[in-house]
Amino acid sequence: MWTPSGCYPDPSVEILDPRFRGLVETHAAVERLAQGMRWAEGPVWFGDQRCLIWSDIPNDRLMRFEEETGAVGVFRRGGFTNGNTRDRQGRLISCQHGARAVVRTEFDGALTVLADRFEGKRLNSPNDVVVKSDGSVWFTDPTFGISTYYEGSIAEPELPTNVYRIDGTSGRMSCVIAGIDQPNGLCFSPDEKRLYVVESGARPRRIHVFDVTDDGEGVANGRVFADAGPEGTPDGFRCDVKGNLWAGWGVGEGLNGVRVFAPDGDVIGHVHLPERCANLCFGGRHRTRLFMAASQSLYALHVRVQGAPYF
Repeated sequence: MWTPSGCYPDPSVEILDPRFRGLVETHAAVERLAQGMRWAEGPVWFGDQRCLIWSDIPNDRLMRFEEETGAVGVFRRGGFTNGNTRDRQGRLISCQHGARAVVRTEFDGALTVLADRFEGKRLNSPNDVVVKSDGSVWFTDPTFGISTYYEGSIAEPELPTNVYRIDGTSGRMSCVIAGIDQPNGLCFSPDEKRLYVVESGARPRRIHVFDVTDDGEGVANGRVFADAGPEGTPDGFRCDVKGNLWAGWGVGEGLNGVRVFAPDGDVIGHVHLPERCANLCFGGRHRTRLFMAASQSLYALHVRVQGAPYF
């Protein structure tokens, strides 16, 4: 039975490199904000509403946490939603396994399909999504949502597992990365010069990094940023403003939680949780609260560094 730390600093926040010490608060501890999910994913922060929205995929619902009151409730049902983010206008962008699409929630609540096909073939099951400062939408498309009925519906894939870009002006869709086996979490570095992508089909799992091309419309020079080892399981991640990568992690003994990498790829810290962490984001009044969607629960930790903004 997990219980929050009764002392500071929280022993679950492990410093593996002196560089991590300046990123965490010594007078803060991991908090459990909500329980009762089946597989928590895709947290996204809405600072204008002081709330967090995240996915509970098998229960086919989006959840909402209100920071000011601590209230937790259902935001919306349907779609078997996985990853979420916000666009430059503040609208919710979501990856739906059910529709096999990337959708945008308009200000009136209506849903607009941004992409559900490529070259006439249906997408697999869009997984994670980020929006670049030019308004383009980048997302991964593995087959997890069509491989079982637990997070969607079983179907035969029509496309390889690629990473796509939707142009923010024309809406034109292009394949920016092919050849990665089951691409999963992705995020840009704060300066948008790098794109990080998890390869979930590899054994062991790997985090790849690519240089964004000068025109901002593609990537080049792909290489392995981190090897998760025989038991590590990276999933989704986000960067802080200093370029450190905070990655959802888990499976092996002592690995459940968040693994933190410096920009050079060194492991500098780990936030231990009792459950595997799928994805995370920064939020709170100053983007210094780390929200962690971990299996059946939602956790949070106040940190010293700000997360990179959505746009």
